[in-house]
Amino acid sequence: MSRTARPVADWVPLSTWILSLAGLGISGYLTFTHFAGTQYLACSDAGVVNCGVVTTSAESYFLGVPVAVLGLVTYAVLGVLNSPWAWRWRPYWIHVARLVIVVGAMAFVLWLVAAELLIIDHICLWCTGVHVVTFALFVVMASVAPTQLGSSGAGESAAPSR
Repeated sequence: MSRTARPVADWVPLSTWILSLAGLGISGYLTFTHFAGTQYLACSDAGVVNCGVVTTSAESYFLGVPVAVLGLVTYAVLGVLNSPWAWRWRPYWIHVARLVIVVGAMAFVLWLVAAELLIIDHICLWCTGVHVVTFALFVVMASVAPTQLGSSGAGESAAPSR
């Protein structure tokens, strides 16, 4: 028998979708400026807040891939998985995948924030926007995952997925 995820509160699908679309928009903008040039960054270029320094640093690449592109791909996937329609999908693995992606993204954000503060010595406001969105998604997912993915009673059987 396959497991199915339990329903979540009505506010969860819409809020996670809006957050995912916000992350997609900001990541899309950062991807555009990565390839088009930092002159398109609407951000300070003096002092601690300096998006150009952050987005062109060595830390703006992970395994040779621009971090902005990784964010864009992650939020494109999350945009689908967090859509109100995907929250209605019954297969358990979809809901687990959503949680795993958000936890992985949050771990990556922690590394990026550490890199900004400890290595680069500058902060990017646009990057911080993505970090805040990721943290908000993490909080929502962490609050609903135990109920949605866990089991509340012994011997309870789930309906087979379709």
